Amino acid sequence: MTQATGLDITSATPADVPLLLRLIRDLAEYEKLLHEVVATEDLLHQALFGPRPVIESVVARSGGDAAGFALFFHNFSTFLGRPGIYLEDLFVCPEFRGHGIGKALLVHLAQIACERGCGRLEWGVLDWNRSARDFYESLGAEPVEQWVLHRVAGPALRRLAQGRPAD
Repeated sequence: MTQATGLDITSATPADVPLLLRLIRDLAEYEKLLHEVVATEDLLHQALFGPRPVIESVVARSGGDAAGFALFFHNFSTFLGRPGIYLEDLFVCPEFRGHGIGKALLVHLAQIACERGCGRLEWGVLDWNRSARDFYESLGAEPVEQWVLHRVAGPALRRLAQGRPAD
């Protein structure tokens, strides 16, 4: 647990699943992507606490109120020969912004990464979100300009799994 100026950051518990889903939806709304959220409490619970957990999450609380969260998972760098942490989501509730909670969440994840022998902590940010990009860069994060994210999802993923060409 991290404590700073009345802030508690703890690992999510099964009881936090409804809260996490609400915060994920709030993040998606902020990012203008709410229409893409199909996650359910059951899916999130399985991903976090099922027989083979694939994600982890921490919740930030200020005065007992949910202030934000971070959701992350391990990846691996073959070049470094070490694991890394990929931050899938970081969100601070609007009423708590400007109080160092985003930084506290990133510091907490950096501590986890160092404790676990990780070689890096990385994440993506929407290109239009200049305030987030400026914030991350103020903490020492560097944009990785030479890499372009690619994604195969939905019907395209199923076609690829069957060895079929894209439509």
